[in-house]
Amino acid sequence: MEAENQTNVAEFLLLGLSEDPELQSFIFGLFLTIYLITLLGNLLIILAICYDFHLHTPMYFFLSQLSFNDICFSTTTVLKLLVNIQRQSKSISYTDCLTQVGFVLFFAGLENFLLAAMAYDCYVAICHPLTYRVFMNPRLCGLLILLSLIISIADALLHSLMVLRLSFCTDLEIPHFFCELAQVIKIACSDTLINNILVYLVTSILGGVPLLGIVFSYTQIVSSILRIPSTGGKYKAFSTCGSHLLVVSLFYGTAFGVYISSAVTHSSKKTAIASVMYTVVPPMLNPFIYSLRNRDMNEALKKLI
Repeated sequence: MEAENQTNVAEFLLLGLSEDPELQSFIFGLFLTIYLITLLGNLLIILAICYDFHLHTPMYFFLSQLSFNDICFSTTTVLKLLVNIQRQSKSISYTDCLTQVGFVLFFAGLENFLLAAMAYDCYVAICHPLTYRVFMNPRLCGLLILLSLIISIADALLHSLMVLRLSFCTDLEIPHFFCELAQVIKIACSDTLINNILVYLVTSILGGVPLLGIVFSYTQIVSSILRIPSTGGKYKAFSTCGSHLLVVSLFYGTAFGVYISSAVTHSSKKTAIASVMYTVVPPMLNPFIYSLRNRDMNEALKKLI
């Protein structure tokens, strides 16, 4: 019976952020605007870094990867929402839903590792400036990206394949605007114990290790900055990693906010709305944070435009 239920699942229903027909036009316009700003802002960052050879450094190499990842992350989550509102449909096929689960996990995991790599870059630049070029050589940067890709792909494949073993019965409504792993597991009618254990275990490891790396890096950075005698030197050192610190705070702050809100409230609709804060808002704001607080990036964008 479980195998029959699973194979007979043709599609799920994404309930979105609101079922009120009058709000659909507003939601469509809002998310279309956010998506276009995300696309344009991050694309400008990538083009500016490629165009200006002064920005061909490890820090901006990681930033270009982060911008590309943000475009893909936003496309994975927002595009299906826009298509469904335009078609006045809530359906998503079983295959598409499983694919979306995998891509969301991949891009979220990659974002996590990229932020950790950027934190390490800031740490070396401030704490070991004389040996910066020795440590942050192109080979190491490439290896960090490759390792991040491999771990993120493995994580996405693991959870996606584990979802394949689940059976789904009559309740096929997902109270979200995209196929989130936790919500898909919730509506399964078979035993989900192994899936839930894997979610908590893998998230703790793959989320905790990079976060600890970031915390350690900034602990060392703050310690080094405090030892700088001049105020101007302190400001210059802080401006090197200030934008990255804001991006890290935005990403992890919103992610923890969603986790806390889902733990406190049992309303899936409120959790879906809270999820917007870490899946949609950070990719849109990251280009503004890096361009407004970075003189080199400002100059590069002016030349490009």
